[in-house]
Amino acid sequence: MAYYIRLEQGLSLNASPQVLDALATALRLDDAERRHLDTLSGDVRQSRRRLPAERVTAAVRQLVDAFGDSPVVVLGQRSDVLTWNRTGHALFAGHLAWDSPDQAATRPNTARMVFLDAHTQDLYVDWPRKARDVVGKLRQVVGKYPDDPHLASLVGELTMRSPQFATLWAQHRVRAWGMNEYRMRHPMVGELDVLQHSLPVPRGQGIRLVVTTAAPGSAAQAALRLLNQTLQPAADMPATARPAAGTPAHVAPSVHP
Repeated sequence: MAYYIRLEQGLSLNASPQVLDALATALRLDDAERRHLDTLSGDVRQSRRRLPAERVTAAVRQLVDAFGDSPVVVLGQRSDVLTWNRTGHALFAGHLAWDSPDQAATRPNTARMVFLDAHTQDLYVDWPRKARDVVGKLRQVVGKYPDDPHLASLVGELTMRSPQFATLWAQHRVRAWGMNEYRMRHPMVGELDVLQHSLPVPRGQGIRLVVTTAAPGSAAQAALRLLNQTLQPAADMPATARPAAGTPAHVAPSVHP
């Protein structure tokens, strides 16, 4: 484990394949963790130190609209919410302002919300599993961009403010983006079993759409429909100061939702 930590800190680059194989076997790493190990040891760390500017383009907004009433949240690599649709906002963060992703000073961050926001913690019946998934995905990004100051600030803040985060971060586990099943406990529509699909945006430089679905004919699907029916019509919603297409989505890591 000590050598693994040195790799994460950038102190042991370009390890041989034999050493990596032995380390992966000793630590019983899964496929996602092995890919993370390869990233830590390679030259990619030298050429990709900081995250590029994350942008919400017109094409991304069209993609969000294509999912209709399904809850959609667009996440940057630092776990910042860059935009969402009405149902995504209502499902995950109805207690926050609709236009909060559009304001650099108030943009929500899902990692911060999972560990520091009581509403978000109550959303997940199995909160510890959700917490492990969030930490594992964040560690994967830190492995790619170890010198990104906003990531460092976020990890430092969560380590100081959440003992649960500090414990999980010290375990050095990695989670791959993909599809996860959760039981949610929503204050308006009750408990529902959902799938959260993480889809990479084409040419999105790591931006992802998180789309939530439920089994056809299930109580959860009925709950999502009910949630959508309770929403204010889009035409009646207050105008938002959304950034124009191509405008960088800057991050405010010290702001708490």
